[in-house]
Amino acid sequence: MAPSVTLDTGALIGIERGTRRMQALLDEAGAVGATFNVPAGVLAQAWRGTPRQARLARFLNLSNVSVVPLDDAGARAAGVLCARSDVNDIVDASVVVCAKLADDPVVTTDPDDLRRLDPQLRIVAI
Repeated sequence: MAPSVTLDTGALIGIERGTRRMQALLDEAGAVGATFNVPAGVLAQAWRGTPRQARLARFLNLSNVSVVPLDDAGARAAGVLCARSDVNDIVDASVVVCAKLADDPVVTTDPDDLRRLDPQLRIVAI
């Protein structure tokens, strides 16, 4: 089975902007056949539908990219995680839930925020 990673909003913004660090990470992951999980809330935070998001749009259309819906079970798990951690960011909580379900590391620009939700979460900071 191919490895996978979960991307947070900062990672999508990095793709949109074409940052060197994010491109290098995508290249490394692509070389080993990795798949990318994008929680639906993350996409909602990042997506504006403007022409300057063409790079991000191309990425999202790749066959190894999945937008992971926030279903009832995931929404409840994210809510419980917020309550346990005294955090109000439901999108960050959904990133943690998505990553844990897939046993993924998370690519993020906000490692401290995610560690508040789960100190054991595997994080790749960009």
